[in-house]
Amino acid sequence: MTVAHQATVTRSAVRFRRRAAWLALSAVLLLAVSAASIAIGSAALPLSTVWSAFTAPNSGIDHATILTLRVPRTLLGLLIGASLAVAGALMQGLTRNPLGDPGILGVNAGAGFAIVLGVSVWGVTRIADYLWFGFLGAVVAGAVVYAVAARGPGGATPLRLTLVGVALSAVLMGFSHTLAMLNTQTFDRMRFWGAGTLADRPDGTIAVILPFITAGLILAVTCARGMNALALGDDLARSVGSRVGWTRARGMLAVTLLCGAATAAAGPIGFVGLMVPHAVRFLVGPDQRWILPFSLVLGPVLVLSADVLGRIIVAPAELQVGVVTAFLGAPVLIALVRGTKVGGL
Repeated sequence: MTVAHQATVTRSAVRFRRRAAWLALSAVLLLAVSAASIAIGSAALPLSTVWSAFTAPNSGIDHATILTLRVPRTLLGLLIGASLAVAGALMQGLTRNPLGDPGILGVNAGAGFAIVLGVSVWGVTRIADYLWFGFLGAVVAGAVVYAVAARGPGGATPLRLTLVGVALSAVLMGFSHTLAMLNTQTFDRMRFWGAGTLADRPDGTIAVILPFITAGLILAVTCARGMNALALGDDLARSVGSRVGWTRARGMLAVTLLCGAATAAAGPIGFVGLMVPHAVRFLVGPDQRWILPFSLVLGPVLVLSADVLGRIIVAPAELQVGVVTAFLGAPVLIALVRGTKVGGL
């Protein structure tokens, strides 16, 4: 082994240990935020009561509040945060657009339009039914964007995906707002969901979205190596043996599953998929094999932190998590964009 090669191996080992340490620290942070999400709420409960709810549960209202409301809300936040952050990392990698977001595919707009349609046309009244309408709308919107973009010369290029996604989002959002304004009942039902919330989700929400999110995360992991090749450009990626079209199709499907399920369950929560991957690149650089697991951990940290903050700042009332992420995301995103060390894609 030459001296230069040995030095390269040593640097690689040091870089791996540093990234692994950051990932372990992120996991500890996630545990702390999850504990805070369970312990803090509109009802001020002592920590001893929270602890006893897990160690010696009873039928009292305090324990019921923790086990039937706060724990499911925290678990939902974990799933939503992981889904949106990983979907955002995928979108930015697939389109080579540092400001890419899951909404660029029209997935959020598709989910919202399908739910508005279900409420106004078919009279859907239960939030549990919104999940299926929202997910179907997300899948159809993602498929339409990819199909339309793929028809042009060169297939579904990043620029074409972006343009088609933005155009479809504008059209669907226009239809959604029109339907909601024409039907007062629909407008009233959509206001709460449209703000983006983890609160008051119907029983079974987690069970409904979990299979789709699991499938999306598995697909995302299989795309990591191919997305590293895509960062070189389509031509160079093909020259090193990467199947560009297959990687992009799998990534698009993963984004649709993740963002569709998350949006259907909690409504449109912005900035998570845009902000978290940027923050991750400050820690680990452009390697998608590290960006995706970090996004998986730090996405829930952001969503749960925003949810806890929303319970505190206007207590005893609550701010919806989608409102808080917008307040948090805007200045942080500006700082990231203006920074001199923004990670490359």
